[in-house]
Amino acid sequence: MINLSVQIKGIELNYPIYINNIDIEKMKEAILNEINNKNYIVVISKKVHKIYSKILDFPKDKTLVIADGEKEKNYKNYLKILNFALKKKLKREDSIIAIGGGVIGDLAGFAASTYMRGINFIQVPTTLLAATDSSVGGKTAINTKYGKNLVGSFYQPKAVFINVNFLKTLDEKQFKSGLGEVLKYGFIEKSCRPEFDAHLINFLTEHYEKILNKDTLTLKELIKLCIELKIAVVQKDEHENGVRKILNYGHTYGHVIENLTNYRKYTHGHCVIEGILFAQKLALKLNLIDKEYNFLCEDLIKKFEYKPLIKFDTKRIMKVITNDKKATDEHIKFILPTNYATVGAFDFTTEEVKEFLTDLT
Repeated sequence: MINLSVQIKGIELNYPIYINNIDIEKMKEAILNEINNKNYIVVISKKVHKIYSKILDFPKDKTLVIADGEKEKNYKNYLKILNFALKKKLKREDSIIAIGGGVIGDLAGFAASTYMRGINFIQVPTTLLAATDSSVGGKTAINTKYGKNLVGSFYQPKAVFINVNFLKTLDEKQFKSGLGEVLKYGFIEKSCRPEFDAHLINFLTEHYEKILNKDTLTLKELIKLCIELKIAVVQKDEHENGVRKILNYGHTYGHVIENLTNYRKYTHGHCVIEGILFAQKLALKLNLIDKEYNFLCEDLIKKFEYKPLIKFDTKRIMKVITNDKKATDEHIKFILPTNYATVGAFDFTTEEVKEFLTDLT
């Protein structure tokens, strides 16, 4: 087992992250020990419930099943969780346990952050995307018709349980979605300012076949590297006032694609890859990076076999991008590569962005 921890400065918060490949049957006991066997509810993905409900063996009357898909991260399901917690008479010392991908974690986490002004929250990610990114760091949210993650909170979990065995039943589409965030970490590693060199780009280049084949030990190490980079950022900047903005690499344009396709046609990670490719082209146009580094990044992405996404006209893109939570009245923020595994934040006017989109999409 790999044990990591997150220490948030200023609020004396410290929570554990367990990365292992133990039998899934043993997870219930480990989770209940973590919450001192107090009262709880389980919010679980429908797909995960179908495959693992008998193995996990949580009581039916404590379990709330939520349908899958980004569209389910909505106000209706947020209220459903709150009402279920009230029905089960959860108190402040009790817990909401989220078992599923990023949608379940974001949704249940937001409910936990507002229920009685904050209740214990346990993350049990079952997708690669959630395991390497969204389960750690405390971002919780729901979507609205105006855009993604526009209503939410920063709320750290009490603990995170990452079991690589969940990934064995993950379909290729969702697995590749997670790899989108993994590749992002490779491209931003040095800007995370870690206390160590993960050499994640090298790791991905050398082990991409084992990763695609879901080799257990390789995935454990991959998750560890990504989480350590996430921890390095979150511990410095919990509320995204500074360095944490680099975690949005590929997301400004990626969120636009998700919105324009109603969060159904493409996965989040695939849209992030499209956003990274756009950022690469923009950085090349602005002479922030050279052709050699651009080729290296594009070649690594090709190893993981991502297909090009459909294109949209500039007018539709601009309508969505100006509603992004990273936009201001006058500027739109992009995270762009500036050197090997290094990125920076750049503000552009809406007119400049229109010009870039016309030239590059």
